[in-house]
Amino acid sequence: MPESSAPALRADAARNRDQVLAVATRVFGTADREPSMRAIAREAGVGIGTLYRHFPTRESLVDAVYRDQVVRLTSGADELLAELSPSAALRRWMDLFGDWIATKNGMLDTLLTMIESGEIAHDRTRTELHSAVERILRAGRTTGEFGVDVTAEDVAASLIGVFTVAPLPDHRARAHRLLDIVSNGLRPPPPG
Repeated sequence: MPESSAPALRADAARNRDQVLAVATRVFGTADREPSMRAIAREAGVGIGTLYRHFPTRESLVDAVYRDQVVRLTSGADELLAELSPSAALRRWMDLFGDWIATKNGMLDTLLTMIESGEIAHDRTRTELHSAVERILRAGRTTGEFGVDVTAEDVAASLIGVFTVAPLPDHRARAHRLLDIVSNGLRPPPPG
């Protein structure tokens, strides 16, 4: 049996870590600037020592939040396809992508520094996200819900545009309307 690189966390420690991660994600998603580690600990209902025990640096917390969100987006594509039609799955995935973009706002300075230093592989993330979108598009092409000429890169560029002009959380209604327009535009043209 292969050895694990890190010992398993006790149940209470795992709950604390998950709680901090969930709260940090929410706080980053609603902050207009990077919140302090103390603010995140306080919001999570844990002491600062507990936060630092799980995430010894701001970078380690940002990395954990970022990677958790990427996993949610990539595995979320398959989960959504298992429950919804491809067009409904992609529309819901677009909302998840918007939440991910909003989360990045509250950790942007640290995240950009980490990307620049190579601590976070931005190109790999883009590839993983395009692959998730492509799986949904492929399913939708099979059912006739999406045009054959639509690419994952087209969807990604559209999403970046939407969330640039309608950033979350302040412009959620406008973003929702624009995402509906993008989603409707992915349908193949009517025959004739």
